[in-house]
Amino acid sequence: MSDEMPKACHKVRAETTYDGKQGFTYFEGIAKETTGSQAICMHILRIPPGGRAKAHKHETHETAIYVIEGRAVMYWGERLEHLMETVAGDMVYIPANVPHLPINTSDSVVTAVIARTDPHERESVVLLPELEALVSG
Repeated sequence: MSDEMPKACHKVRAETTYDGKQGFTYFEGIAKETTGSQAICMHILRIPPGGRAKAHKHETHETAIYVIEGRAVMYWGERLEHLMETVAGDMVYIPANVPHLPINTSDSVVTAVIARTDPHERESVVLLPELEALVSG
């Protein structure tokens, strides 16, 4: 018998959380593990004031982010040399294999919907500790 879920529509309520390798806590959402999805994953992320991820990249998958509330910055590039500021209503695209490091520099929570082309809940993240010192704050 196959361990794959039968083809069916699913509804998931974002109530349970899990810790990602990059240092954030995510609300469980659409993933291979929860719905049997084959090529997409979608979660909600809440970043507390001052919250910062570890520098990382996703070697094999793309990421799309919709900022629902709050204000944050994201350093990105081979040496994290670029800075992108985001606010509620912005959509962000991160190609596969691009180093990045998001930080909530505000005094309020940032909430975002994150979708990516890796269907697994705990996606393939490559931590880049050698880039950590390049970003202060």
